[in-house]
Formats: sequence, C-alpha cells, structure tokens
Amino acid sequence: MTDSYTFDPLPRPVVAPGEFAFAAVGLDHGHIFGMTDGLIGAGATVTWVFDEDPARAAAFAKQYPTARIASSEQEVLNDPAVRLVATAAIPSQRAPIGLRAIEAGKHAFVDKAPLTTFAQLDAVREATARTGLLYAVYYGERVHSEAAILADQLVQRGAIGRVVQVVCFGPHRIGGGRPDWFYDPAQYGGILCDIGSHNFDQILHYTGATTGRVSTSTIANYAHPETPGLQDFGDAHVVLDNGATGYVRVDWFTPDGLGVFGDGRTLLLGTDGYIELRKYIDITTDNGGGQVLLVNQEAQHRFNANGMTGFPYFGQLIRDCIDGTETAMSQDHALMAAELSLHAQMGATVVGSPSPAPVLTP
Repeated sequence: MTDSYTFDPLPRPVVAPGEFAFAAVGLDHGHIFGMTDGLIGAGATVTWVFDEDPARAAAFAKQYPTARIASSEQEVLNDPAVRLVATAAIPSQRAPIGLRAIEAGKHAFVDKAPLTTFAQLDAVREATARTGLLYAVYYGERVHSEAAILADQLVQRGAIGRVVQVVCFGPHRIGGGRPDWFYDPAQYGGILCDIGSHNFDQILHYTGATTGRVSTSTIANYAHPETPGLQDFGDAHVVLDNGATGYVRVDWFTPDGLGVFGDGRTLLLGTDGYIELRKYIDITTDNGGGQVLLVNQEAQHRFNANGMTGFPYFGQLIRDCIDGTETAMSQDHALMAAELSLHAQMGATVVGSPSPAPVLTP
C-alpha cells in the first residue's frame, strides 16, 4: 500500500550550461563515473581530466567529450574557471589531491573512503576551516540511491517516529582483475575505513546524530590467505551522542549466484515502525533493486523508489559551492563519518583464520 504518501518532483539542473565547471583528477575507482554523472545531471560541466594512466584519461574523455585531457594535475589546478575537483584516486591519495585542490582555491569532491589516517583528517579539518572551501564526500550508498533518499524523506515526515537504531549490511564481490592497491591496507585504508565509511554516514544521517563512539569492532581475513593484506570481513557497533545506536557489517563474500555486486541492505528501527532498504536486489523476485519496505502504526507499505526521487545531493552540492552553504551535507557530518570509520578500523580486534589481516595503526 502506497497511496497515503506523496513525494516531491524530481530535481532539475541548478545551473545553466557552462556556469559550473569541474575537473576529474585520479580515476582509480569506477565511482568517478557516478560522481561525474551526478554533477552533469545537476547542470555542471566537466572541462578537464587528468590521470597518471593516459589510457584511463583518454577513455574518460571519450565518454565525456567536454573534458580536455590535462598534461598534469597542476594544469587543472591552474585553470581559474574550475570550481571543483573530483577524485576517485587510490583511497590513501584522495586527501592529498583534495587538499591540493583546496590550496588552489577550489572545492574538493572525493570518493569514499575520503581519507585513510587521522593525520589526513586533521589536515582536511584545518584546510576547510581556514579556507571555507568544501571537502565533499561521495557517500554513494546514500546520496546516489533513490531507495536511501526515499527512506530519508519518510523519516523526515515522521513515518516511523524517532530512529533509534540503524543497521547496515554492505556485502561486496571481489571479482577478478583487482589492482595491487586493493590488497594493501595502507593504500585502501582497511575494510571498515573503506566500504564501511558508507555505513557510518548512513548511521549518523538517519539518526540525526552529530557524533558518536565505536564500542566494538572486528576485522578478519577468513578466506583469502593468498592475499594476507585483504580484510574480507569487518563489523562495528556505534553508540551515538543522541542515544541511538548503529551496527555495520561489510564483507567481500557475495556469491557468484547473486545477480549484482552485493545485496546491500539498511534497516531503520523507529519508535513507531521500521524501514528496510533493499537497495540493489530483492532476491527471488522480479522487483529489482530500489525497494523500500515500511511498516508503521498505519499499515505495511512497499515502494519501488526507482524514478521517484532523483539525486538532489548533486544540485545541492553545486549550489553550496556557489553560495557558500552546506545544504547537501555539512562538512562536520562528512568528516565525522570518516572519523568513526577510522576509529572502528584502527581499534578493531583481528579475528578469524587462516590468516588475519593486519590492523592499521594511526
């Protein structure tokens, strides 16, 4: 049943063609395409691309013909027309690229995990406070998922009362052809820092919390002894400043029989109901992903969120860069999600066999 709820129209571009120029620097992760598509959909224009691998840069420019291939990162930073630099470089390199963009007077838009050490976190906080420029983070499992956006609208309307717990499951498939950095925790940050950061963002956002503490966390390499640097499992419990709690479980155990990369789910428990998000697949049905299930004092509801909300985050981010606001995501929130992921990662207990992955230290 869905007829008791109505929703806002899809977002439209927020700037005229050519009004907001951005560049892509560092294309190591495929998320750069989602980041680019989101910004273009909101009216932005990608004008430059740079990557250390010329073939990757050429492929990007072929897909986005408005992007010129730069000879260096500095050529991008020297262009005063570029307002924002987007990067999906190796995780350990994202903060350095973002900080160089900020020092050049541009906003930064980085893939998750946005940083991999507490030193990088401190540097980003200092730079953003000093310059007033944004270090925006692509927490795509929330901002680029219509199911997640629809759930947020339902929460804001009081559909399940106060959210007191958020449980996030982020399974992924390893697949083949992964680069060497994928197996080096010093470069990818560890599983709770990397893919877990999506979930700390969701926990903070849906509960309305501003900070929290990690009470327990674990990491393991249960089944990949040939790559001891890989952490194929991680989980964490979080207690938030407003009394709500959260749980994160991430892994690399998606079986080949599943038709998508992972059966990502989020469960929101409220005082008057609950919501389940089946973001990417609704197994054993033909429903597809984007499913939002709501149960409250009124009734049971199922929504297919596809095409219902669009992705307002990108337009809000563009306007934030222009207007000096923080409507898409506050800087404090973006960095607190990263901080919680670092605490979970650095403080994790190593469990499992046959070859536990190393714990990162600050």
